[in-house]
Amino acid sequence: MDIPITGFIVHNGNSDEDHTHILYLTSWDGRPMHVHDFSGITSVEVGHHHQYAGTTEPAPSGVQHCHYYCTVTSVNSGHKHTIKGTTGPALPMSGGGHYHYFEGCTTVDGLTPHTHFYCGHTGNALADNRC
Repeated sequence: MDIPITGFIVHNGNSDEDHTHILYLTSWDGRPMHVHDFSGITSVEVGHHHQYAGTTEPAPSGVQHCHYYCTVTSVNSGHKHTIKGTTGPALPMSGGGHYHYFEGCTTVDGLTPHTHFYCGHTGNALADNRC
């Protein structure tokens, strides 16, 4: 099955010969693509927490969908963590539009190896993304 897409490719400046470009889709099967910003604060573990912020990967508008996300936390106590996953499905907002719930655990890092829990909603649908 052929699905028409539009988008553009950007050289990412990476020296890895297998991944030198990033593909940004702007439409999928005639539907525009969209992204969501997300941010929050992780749980407190080993006496500290981390802040994080990022933008989801694109997904088609007008159909039920989820988004992939990946970002790196702030550096606290001499280390940082990676968070990544897939949001839940689109949840409608009373004034129009939608948001997505997300949650997970960070990578294991730190002098005392540990993870942090995180959760929240994309955009500013619900103000404080603390777990």
